[in-house]
Amino acid sequence: VQLQASGGGLVQAGGSLSLSCTASGRIFVITDMGWYRQAPGKQRELVAKITAAAMTNYADSVKGRFTISRDNAKRTVSLQMNSLKPEDTAVYFCQGRIGVVPGGGLNDLWGLGTLVTVSS
Repeated sequence: VQLQASGGGLVQAGGSLSLSCTASGRIFVITDMGWYRQAPGKQRELVAKITAAAMTNYADSVKGRFTISRDNAKRTVSLQMNSLKPEDTAVYFCQGRIGVVPGGGLNDLWGLGTLVTVSS
């Protein structure tokens, strides 16, 4: 079971980028999915989360600029980032709370990070 992220890159301030993450492997259920980021010298922080019922939660710093979405059938979570700022520069990680067998526990799975760089 793994999460594979794509997207990211270099963009000028005010620009847009889209991240996508797909879960693969023997999966029974995915509950919450989300995006986190870690800037140099800082702790990893929540960017946005989305439940299986599409309820969302955003960090205050990205509200109104970022939009998280998911496709349950495709097991993907996406993050549309608009009006990017230099302070959005970070490595972005996707996360999923996943169960692999019915009645089994849920575990948090992390994808490898993808770098987003916003130039001023």
